[in-house]
Amino acid sequence: MPGKPGRLLVVLPSWLGDAAMATPTLRLLRDALPGSFLGCLARQGVADLLEGTSLVDEIIIERASGVMGPKRAASKVRPLRFETALLLTNSFSTALATRIAGIPSRVGYDRDGRGMLLTHRLRAMEWPGSTARKRRWAPISAVAYYYAAGRVVLGDAPPTFAELDDPMGVLPPGAAIELPLSNADREAGQSVLTSAGVAPGSAFCILNPGANNPAKRWPAERFGELADSLADHHDLRVLINTGPGEEEVAEAVARACSKACPVVLAGHGQTLASLKAILARARLLVTNDTGPRHLAAAFGTPTVALFGPTDPRWTTLPERDPEAAPPRETRLAAGDLGPEPLEEHEMADEHPERCRIDLIGVQPVIEAANRLLTPTATPPTPSH
Repeated sequence: MPGKPGRLLVVLPSWLGDAAMATPTLRLLRDALPGSFLGCLARQGVADLLEGTSLVDEIIIERASGVMGPKRAASKVRPLRFETALLLTNSFSTALATRIAGIPSRVGYDRDGRGMLLTHRLRAMEWPGSTARKRRWAPISAVAYYYAAGRVVLGDAPPTFAELDDPMGVLPPGAAIELPLSNADREAGQSVLTSAGVAPGSAFCILNPGANNPAKRWPAERFGELADSLADHHDLRVLINTGPGEEEVAEAVARACSKACPVVLAGHGQTLASLKAILARARLLVTNDTGPRHLAAAFGTPTVALFGPTDPRWTTLPERDPEAAPPRETRLAAGDLGPEPLEEHEMADEHPERCRIDLIGVQPVIEAANRLLTPTATPPTPSH
């Protein structure tokens, strides 16, 4: 790199969970470049997630997807005269947008055939058996993947994940996901809870049974059995959160309950802002591997995360307090709990039958939840 940039553009990923996993990198850059102008290119939902953050100076809202997407994005970026672009995306279209925008230095991983568009090409670690015709990427957490790229912008050598015992070792102690939580967010959260009949001060947990991929959804009847246990043994109100179009998933969980009287949040004005505030107040989140898991991590909310059939190493999250006992998050992976547990050299994504999420039984999830709800566990400390 020619030197630390005075004007830096970070191209953020589109998924909310991935964008949350980029925040340790934004913190690295903000702290290392206090006098620089730091901008982000993001889609609307990601901009909503980060609204009010102090990690960046400006968020440019546009998507580089579609035939005209790169040109539209470039037209918004070009007037800001960025010196360097850090692409936390892997797509050809986002690299093309930064090239059309005339940004002199463009840093990113050499994937999706976009190497010609980058001035600083980073090599992603490949999985054994990868070939030029069929790339197989190693399951490295996006948190580490992004952070290593951010260090390159600051002048460090390109990442060498193969030499690390743990890829998360590229992060310093205390690195964490950060999301803003404003008073307006809290008011939005209370408005949703009030509409749903949850009284102020009520202790509650959240079940998140949805996922963009149905194969990643733990069975609704097991969420129902878990809800009954949480209500019966911990005197918690059970809230069910789902994403747009997943209302049937929430209703299926509610029907599966025999003791708990769960509250389905859909239909009560839930927004991304209110979801952040509700997650920050929750005693516990039990979720499939999807966006709310990453949001909860920003607020230290105790979480049980369920994985199958994707490899949990793709989305390892940093522990805000590595010495906490028990840790804030417990991960349960079908590839570890099924009748044929995976070896370290095997990737869950390549063994979907051995890593079906329904191989995770109810009892391990109840036990994990009970450990996180013990009185010795300190309450979460929301980030601001």
